[in-house]
Amino acid sequence: MLPRLVLALLALGFAAPLTAAPPNVVLIIADDHGWTDYGFMGHKHIRTPHLDKLAAQSLTFKRGYVPSSLCCPSLASIITGMYPHQHKVTCNDPPNPDNLPGAQFHKSRAFLDGRETMARHLEAVPTLPRTLGKAGYVSLQTGKWWQGDFRRGGFTHGMTKGLRHGDVGLDIGRKTMQPIYDFIADARKESKPFFVWYAPMMPHTPHNPPERLLNKYKDKTPSLHVARYWAMIEWFDETCGQLLDHLETEKLAENTIVVYVTDNGWTQAEDKAESVRSKRTPYDAGLRTPILIRWPGQVKPAMSNDLVSSIDIVPTILTAAGLKVPANLRGTDLLDAKERVVREGIAGACFTHSEVDLNDPAKNVLHRWMIVDHLKLIVPAGKGEPELYDLATDPFEKTNLAAQKPKDVAMLRKALDAWWNPGP
Repeated sequence: MLPRLVLALLALGFAAPLTAAPPNVVLIIADDHGWTDYGFMGHKHIRTPHLDKLAAQSLTFKRGYVPSSLCCPSLASIITGMYPHQHKVTCNDPPNPDNLPGAQFHKSRAFLDGRETMARHLEAVPTLPRTLGKAGYVSLQTGKWWQGDFRRGGFTHGMTKGLRHGDVGLDIGRKTMQPIYDFIADARKESKPFFVWYAPMMPHTPHNPPERLLNKYKDKTPSLHVARYWAMIEWFDETCGQLLDHLETEKLAENTIVVYVTDNGWTQAEDKAESVRSKRTPYDAGLRTPILIRWPGQVKPAMSNDLVSSIDIVPTILTAAGLKVPANLRGTDLLDAKERVVREGIAGACFTHSEVDLNDPAKNVLHRWMIVDHLKLIVPAGKGEPELYDLATDPFEKTNLAAQKPKDVAMLRKALDAWWNPGP
């Protein structure tokens, strides 16, 4: 397949050279960032000027979702284009058979063997950098990465050596951006198209923003915890600006696809540094995220309310680069408006924080959910009662309509079971 740019030129009658440079790709992944918490999404206080500018330059999907509201399975879905029950990385950690405390468990044989199994699950399926690599791309991992050494995800270059969250990789954004700049310089010297995975642990805890940013928000909320979270978002936005400015300075922006997403949402508690009814839950506060795609001259900037999912990112990038999309991927090319229109809905599942069974996703599931138009169904595993929300009038899911709308529950439940039915 030819890159989308070449195909467009040929369709217009231009004699486009078949050696047109394939697009570079930069994937920006926020960490624990609420879907409302951007200037362009309407927040009254948080300043995100760089992401606001990116949104204005992008095809911006305001109703994007991740299939699972926990970072490890969500990141695995972003990099594979597969649902957690497909790639089998459903949780953050392996089983803890002896109920050891966190630090002790992370040094145990059960933890190390479990993480090895999880890494092998990811190695068993195609990943975005591995597929791009076959087409001549070099790729860089920075930031959050759970599945061992960066090479196990198919990256040619990277920062993470193998510890739980991402070890040295977590310096990106919080301490430095230089590894990305050096990688891009080397890729240019080698005349190689590049893929950058920028997934800093931001605005993720610890919420320790620079004092200059924290001071901007202290008088906007009575909660110091909320002020710290808001300041973390602006700090993260600054790092995104540094990366995007570097593409401009190096005259790479025109032929670089920039994609933005977050791994899962976050609603900051006022009395402690924890989330409320968001991360790890089946509610929009944990699942919803804007998804942005910028490709100057090829993607027309617009705001869209189409339902989209992070599993759409891999097929979108591969199609844009002129590469074959694996047949088992169920996502949509987000640059194809016709495909987006015919989509009936999106779905996902939330799982336990730690695995019950490393090889059987059905044993780890807590909730499944499906959205069709503005109706959202949440079905708990086991004997719990379903929940139904009208997101058009109740975006924060306060009023459960399941008892009032049994026909809608039945309709959505049928579609949900057709998507994935883990059984009783």
